[in-house]
Amino acid sequence: MSDAVSAGTSPAAASPAAPAPVPLGPGPFVAVVGASGVGKDALLGAARARSGPDAHFPRRAITRPPGPGEDFDALGDEEFAAAAARGDYAVTWRAHGLSYGIPATADAAVRAGAAVVANVSRSMLDVLQARYARLVVVRITVSEDVRAARLRERGREAADDIARRLARQDPAPDRVADHEVRNHGTVAEGGEALLRAIRAARASALAGSAPAGSLPAASPLPHPIDPAPRGRTETP
Repeated sequence: MSDAVSAGTSPAAASPAAPAPVPLGPGPFVAVVGASGVGKDALLGAARARSGPDAHFPRRAITRPPGPGEDFDALGDEEFAAAAARGDYAVTWRAHGLSYGIPATADAAVRAGAAVVANVSRSMLDVLQARYARLVVVRITVSEDVRAARLRERGREAADDIARRLARQDPAPDRVADHEVRNHGTVAEGGEALLRAIRAARASALAGSAPAGSLPAASPLPHPIDPAPRGRTETP
């Protein structure tokens, strides 16, 4: 299924005669990506709990009820569409029959120099790259066995749907991640590794270095993230 995406502009605003929008900065947008079941929300929660005012974790809107441990604004389809029409979201997209939105507070935080951190669809990376001057991609990974077990445990989908999700191809296979967090240990370890990536992204952005997201697609993964001195991040 192709995902519909939007970056907070109307079709009229995107006419050929209009000048290209200037990407937003100076703060970075840290896009946390990874397949369903790798533990993105758990690590985001742990990183948010230990972060300071220099990091902003916008609360997403999604058109479904939240499950156990999930933290987002649950909206109906009509309510979401009305909010999008008002300009309440910086970016929106559709995936798996649902609508997702990152609130417009993300843009204000980036302009103020904060690192904005959000769980996004990998299909959105090109849209985010065009909207924000400094896009940093953090990929969360876990073994397929652990991922499959988590998908079954959360009980949102039937077995056939889980099998299709596990077989689904990465929508951005050639996109280089700037950091990788291998999520096989504790949530605290993984959250700390994610927080280090966020702090590094903000320091690099404010120092005026080239946007991390401009790395060529053929480059090897530049920054695997290890927690403290005792090894690679391993988080459930």
